[in-house]
Amino acid sequence: MSEVEGGSTPARPWALILGASSGTGAAIAEAVTHKPGLNVFGVHRGRYADTASRLEQRVRDAGGRLVLWQADASTPEAAEAGAAALKEVAGRRSVKLFVHSIAGASVGRFLSTGEDRLHARRVRRTFDTMAHSFVYWTQALVDADLLAPEARLLGLQNPLDETHLGNTGLISASKAALEMYVRHLAMELGPRGHRVNLLKFGTVMTPALKHVYSPEALVRLEAAHAKMNPAGRMGTVEEVARFVTVLAGEEAGWFNGATIDFTGGMTLRLLDLVLNP
Repeated sequence: MSEVEGGSTPARPWALILGASSGTGAAIAEAVTHKPGLNVFGVHRGRYADTASRLEQRVRDAGGRLVLWQADASTPEAAEAGAAALKEVAGRRSVKLFVHSIAGASVGRFLSTGEDRLHARRVRRTFDTMAHSFVYWTQALVDADLLAPEARLLGLQNPLDETHLGNTGLISASKAALEMYVRHLAMELGPRGHRVNLLKFGTVMTPALKHVYSPEALVRLEAAHAKMNPAGRMGTVEEVARFVTVLAGEEAGWFNGATIDFTGGMTLRLLDLVLNP
């Protein structure tokens, strides 16, 4: 566990961000340091040390405090240990924002006879990472009395449940489970004053995406999204992060159990593209 502190900000509440070292998680960590002014406890797997180092500098420049805790966040054991480490650093009722921004999904087909068959181990791993871990960490935060008054808990969703790409059935199923978890946790935590929501956004350019696709494929991906999105381009991690700062503020306090569409209209033209390629 590493820690960076900038300025004197002992009164700041905290954000717990799973997947904080790169991509959307890192952008959210930086954004909430500025607004509403949170310290960050970031859980990461250690795969993007260079981006984590840059995040440390940006948080320091913003006068915030960053603690990076390296672990596989998908297990209940990691959630319990992470909550204990966070409580030692931040104290009781200190977490104002929890963001679930980890991914570890398998693509493939359920009935394939080849290497892309979605075997039980791949199914369990995908559901643990993409869905179940949201519950594990919420349980750990509640059990450790870490949620601050009117805390916000946020899962991240994508439009695959609307597009049905052939090899992404397992991802779609796990995200559907996450949506149900969000709704039920919203009901359970609502009487305590907390809010639980799901933010759905389209494809954004991240280090993970660049790792999966070749430069040529990325060019084709961006061109496809330029046709698909009414704005004629992909969204950005910065745009997602700025909206998360809105959801963390008092103005968004009545959102609860909601799946919030932040796709920029990405799916509106899908049928048109099929009929008029």
